[in-house]
Parts: sequence; structure tokens; C-alpha cells
Amino acid sequence: MKKAILSVLFSAFVFSTLEVAGKLISGELNAFQVTFIRFFIGALVLFPFVIKDLKKREINLKRDDFLFLLLEGVLCIPVSMALLQLSVYFTKASTAAVVMSTNPIFMVIFSYFILGERINKRTIGAIIISFIGVLFIFNPLKLSYDIKGMLIALLAAVTFSLYSVLSKKRISKYGGYIFNFFSFLLGDIVLFILLLLFKVPILQSISSKNIPVLLYMGIFITGLGYIFYLYAIEKTTAAISSFVFFIKPALAPILSVLMLGEKISFNVVLGIMFIILGTVFAFGDKLRIKN
Repeated sequence: MKKAILSVLFSAFVFSTLEVAGKLISGELNAFQVTFIRFFIGALVLFPFVIKDLKKREINLKRDDFLFLLLEGVLCIPVSMALLQLSVYFTKASTAAVVMSTNPIFMVIFSYFILGERINKRTIGAIIISFIGVLFIFNPLKLSYDIKGMLIALLAAVTFSLYSVLSKKRISKYGGYIFNFFSFLLGDIVLFILLLLFKVPILQSISSKNIPVLLYMGIFITGLGYIFYLYAIEKTTAAISSFVFFIKPALAPILSVLMLGEKISFNVVLGIMFIILGTVFAFGDKLRIKN
């Protein structure tokens, strides 16, 4: 359990940098172009590990497997992640991160109906505490952020929660390397076709200035981040692993200040405190369990 919790924390950190990294290059590259490139890099990073893992697990992927991985890839890449990258064009990186972090609420709903998971009182309590923190950051009584960007981020959250819950059905069969590689590859192929159809540039405007950001997004956020996140899903419940996205809104505003110069208001500070409290409430007893 400790390894799963560490995976949640690592995923939370690298996922918290996604909107910040996306904002850094939002004025230079197309949102769908960025999404295609970072998942292509992520697939390349995973490729050597996939070859080894396929032999180790002796998996012979069939038509049904590829259809499932295609569905997951489409949900994740040309839909959810492309929408999230698009949202930072219309609103602050910290705002997009907070809205995206509401996806655990949808995960709880999807996991109940799709996986039949039971949600215990401690998890519900932690979600409520953390969601109060999200509301403080969101500050709906004084809404001043761009509605378009927030709605796009909300749609990204819903579709990502569906992707996460569905992955639980077969992640133990494939393992993180195989699942990530083929879902990334198939989803990226679909996105590539869409880019060609709508004549969106693929390599245009890439420069020495934005290449480091693209490499970081591809290697750390996309490659390593998803491996650790899906490991957490495999070893825990969808509800527990969803706390990646309750830790994220506490970290993302801080990173936005440090990297982008965005300001943190008092309500955001209160929200961060609630989110930390909710996370400790969710994980406190599990940190004492030995592997």
C-alpha cells in the first residue's frame, strides 16, 4: 500500500505541472499539436519497457484488446488531454488545474456503476473535505474566470474520469507499460489523422525554446506520470487513486506562482489547507500498513 500511495503522490506532483507547462507554450503551439507531440514522446519512452514486458507476461493481444486500448486512447488523448491543453488558452493554468481536479467526483459515480466499487465512509468524508477545498479555490460566489476555459476543463475532467475507471477493468492484465504504450499509440494515431483532416500543423513553430518543455511533458508527465497513476489504480480503488486530483489543486496554484507569476488569493490558501487535510484523512491510516 505504501508504494501505491507514493505513486499517487508522484503522479499528483507531475500532473500538477501539466497546466503550467502547457501555459508556458500556449502562445507558440496549437493545443492539439502539443498533445500529439507529448504523447508521441511518451510512447517512445515506454517502447523498450513494453517489448520486455510483453515477453515477460506472454501476452498475445487480440482484436478485443486493441479495441479496448483504442477506446481508452481516444478518451485520454484526442478528447480529455487535448481539451485540457485547450482550456489553458482561455483561462489561468491554476484555474484549469482546479477544474480538472473535480474529476474524482465523476470517478466515484462511474466506479459505482461500471465497477460496482463500494465507497466507504472515510473515503466519502475525505472527498467532501477536499471538495470544500476545491470550492474555496474555485470561489463560485465571485466568479471572474473565463467561463469557456472552465467548461472545456470540466469536460476534460469528465472524460478523464471515465478513462481512469475503465482502465481499472484490465490494467492488471496488461500492466502499466503495455496499457500506456498501446493506448498512447492508438490514441495518438487517431489524433494524427484529425490533425491532417483539419490541417493543423504538427511540427511548425517548434523551437529550441519550447523543446525542453515538450520533452518534459512527454517524458515525465506523460510517460512516468501515467505509469505511476495507473499503478495506483491497479493496487487501490479508483476512489483512492483519484486523490491525485485533490492534491493537484493544492500544488498547481503554488507552481503557477513560481513559474508563471500568477497570484494566489486568500481563498486559494484556505482551499489548499482543506485539500491537505482531506488527503491526510484519506491516507493517514494506510501509511502505517506494511507492504
